[in-house]
Amino acid sequence: MKKQCGPRFRRRAVRLLSIGAVGAVSAFAYGAEPQNGDFAEFSLEQLENIQITSVARHAESLQDAAASIYVISADDIRRSGATTLPEALRLAPNLEVARINASQYAISARGFNNAIGNKLLVLIDGRTVYTPLYSGVFWDAQDVMLEDVDRIEVISGPGATLWGANAVNGVINIITKSAQDTQGGLLAAGGGNREVDGAVRYGGQLGANGHYRVYANGSNQFNTEQTNGTAVADRFDRGQTGFRLDWGNGKTPDFTLQGDAYYGETQVGPTGINVNLGGANLLGRWNRQLANGSNVQLQAYYDHADRNDPVLFGADSTDTFDIEFQHEIPLTKQRFLWGAGYRYAIDVTEPYINISLVSPTLQVQFLPDSRRLHWANLFVQDEIQLSESVALTLGAKVETNIYTGAEFMPDVRLAWKATDNQLIWGAVSRAVREPARLDRDFYLSLFVPVPIPILHRTIVLNFPVIQGGPDFQSETANVFQIGHRAQWTDALSSSITLYYNFYNSLRSGQPPPAFIQNMMSGTTRGIEAWSNYQVTHWWRLSAGLTLEKEQLGINPGSTDPTGPSALGDDPAQQWILRSAFNFGPHELDVTVRHVNALPNPAVPDYTAVDARWGWQVRRNLELSLTVQNLFDPEHIEFNAPATASEIDRSVFFKALWHL
Repeated sequence: MKKQCGPRFRRRAVRLLSIGAVGAVSAFAYGAEPQNGDFAEFSLEQLENIQITSVARHAESLQDAAASIYVISADDIRRSGATTLPEALRLAPNLEVARINASQYAISARGFNNAIGNKLLVLIDGRTVYTPLYSGVFWDAQDVMLEDVDRIEVISGPGATLWGANAVNGVINIITKSAQDTQGGLLAAGGGNREVDGAVRYGGQLGANGHYRVYANGSNQFNTEQTNGTAVADRFDRGQTGFRLDWGNGKTPDFTLQGDAYYGETQVGPTGINVNLGGANLLGRWNRQLANGSNVQLQAYYDHADRNDPVLFGADSTDTFDIEFQHEIPLTKQRFLWGAGYRYAIDVTEPYINISLVSPTLQVQFLPDSRRLHWANLFVQDEIQLSESVALTLGAKVETNIYTGAEFMPDVRLAWKATDNQLIWGAVSRAVREPARLDRDFYLSLFVPVPIPILHRTIVLNFPVIQGGPDFQSETANVFQIGHRAQWTDALSSSITLYYNFYNSLRSGQPPPAFIQNMMSGTTRGIEAWSNYQVTHWWRLSAGLTLEKEQLGINPGSTDPTGPSALGDDPAQQWILRSAFNFGPHELDVTVRHVNALPNPAVPDYTAVDARWGWQVRRNLELSLTVQNLFDPEHIEFNAPATASEIDRSVFFKALWHL
């Protein structure tokens, strides 16, 4: 068995960094004033016109965005009682969020949801957080201090033209507040029957136009259970610390430097085998407004991630370097944007060799065990104002990778401002999911011991079971969308999108011994709709609905034994209702979520009612009590019910103190 290299050192390093951050907070916190200006003070009309950046890669009003985009505000997160990033993402009606166990989630948009989903691009403050192992996200490795999140912009539908490959079915862009907006101290602590967590943060000023913040947080998720009451050893402990520095007096800082370090550990079996994860990142971003009105931005980051998983694949270590440049040029009736980027990653894997001389043993490897990966891209986008009410956007990106060379991803969008408060838009796009190491380098083999009595020894034979496809190509999607967004009155808004997606070259397999292939295709179509209604100044209602139909199948000549079920397990319908109610210093928030049954493996439908009561004790002190699954003691959200973890009713008490 491979020796685990470094988890103890990384854990101590993160703890030392956390202690340092806490020390910094303790030294400066007392006497600081709490910050005002959250979204609870805004009208619904103001909320619909907040500035977003994910659709066009520059600031624009949400009401004018020609895309199916939902914005989770900072106040939405606070009032939901969410304690983790995946739980906060449940607020977006255009996402599928299924909890697998104490720390693992399956999250996607527009189908293809599974534990290793690969068609959703996730960014945290401009840093892409997917793993080159399978083009997806290890959700247990992603954390932010939720109190520092400004908003989460969730796009369902392709974003490949601006954000690159893997933004096939959607983009999640998590944007934290500037350091200037997080001044003073903050303590958050909470606990309940399923978890305990705590966080501390302090922000201060640097010179005449600089600001900073430092933070540290930690959490412990308790073990789950199966339907028969058997405990699942999957508890998860995590800690993270970080900082952010901003310089500049405008709304967008002239220069930002930020970084994080984290460590996590989860038990994955009754024998005490642990999965360890850890990493660190550092990002710098420079913005400059030029004299001619154009804007330039240069961003670079480094990301290191380790994962030691003796159960699934062994050890993986990834170092990623990324740099990108963009230049926005406003013209008389046009806004021209172009940019380029380069990413370089070194991914090193090493299996845990544990071959039995008594019984057959499956062994996962990636061959070669080390890969040097690099991507380069160039994109252009031209927003043309055809008339006072009609705008045409043309965009394209060319991105290269080591497996398939250059990929072309164009996008055409037409938006008609039917009235001052109504937007009708349509889009035609091509998106690509490039091969990952799982597609090309995966190697699952069966080691079979064969006794040879005459020699008084046992030899081990190695038989390949599944191998990466040497000719595996990119998965592609051609997407057609039409949408309508309206601010009907100051109190009522809505959004609806219809989409039709054509997929080609989807991942498929063969009966063992198998090579991974591209021999599935098909279509998905659906409707996404949501609405907000400000009943009174003290009561707000929100609702969301998604309907989807998948028609996927294997191509002629394929011998895939599992078919489309291997691509994901998706509900045909899901809906959400939310009520936010204020009475004096108290808040009452109720969320009702319904998810239809999953087809394969079959998981029953469920309806969950979550409730939160909040009390503003003083201007700088807030207490809250959140109950999840209020009327449902437990339910399964993903995987076969016989072995899946149940998601139990949870009660969580939290105190939030601005120092």
